[in-house]
Amino acid sequence: MRTYLFIGLLLGLFVACETKTDPFLITKQSIGMLTDSTAVKDLKVVFANDSISKYIGGDEFTGNINTISVFEKGTGKLLLELDPNYSLDSLSTIRTVRVMDTRFKNKDGLNTMSAFGEINSKYSISSIQNTLRSLIISVDEINVYFTLSKMELPEEMRYNMNQKVEAISIPETAKIKDFYIQWY
Repeated sequence: MRTYLFIGLLLGLFVACETKTDPFLITKQSIGMLTDSTAVKDLKVVFANDSISKYIGGDEFTGNINTISVFEKGTGKLLLELDPNYSLDSLSTIRTVRVMDTRFKNKDGLNTMSAFGEINSKYSISSIQNTLRSLIISVDEINVYFTLSKMELPEEMRYNMNQKVEAISIPETAKIKDFYIQWY
């Protein structure tokens, strides 16, 4: 009788200690319940409480990737945009996640409302790419990249795409324009 009681207590302890996954936590390999190994066919299970846009395949010879949008049920608020590794393949995993909702954040509080100074003070910037209208800031240690509008830069740096931009040249108050997680 004591053995059964002990086993029951032990099982109860394991169930009580079970941790719940934060549906808005971003880590290097996951965002909520979505992981870097989740297949497109499993998205309905992962986002059971949300709405997923129809995955509509295009011409398989064009190589176009179809973006899958995830909306919050009830509010219709856009949460995430997902790009699979291969179009027209339900077994394909997700390559890129564009974070659209401010509730998604990592353990350090980094989210779509963060400023460049928060990123630069907590992480090592891997690269800065200068494009026509934006800067692409890569942080490899957490598998993310951000875009910043060049309008956030000093006037003399906004219009020259060939100019190398250093982290020190970007104002700490520059707001994130887009927030992406990339899995290879």
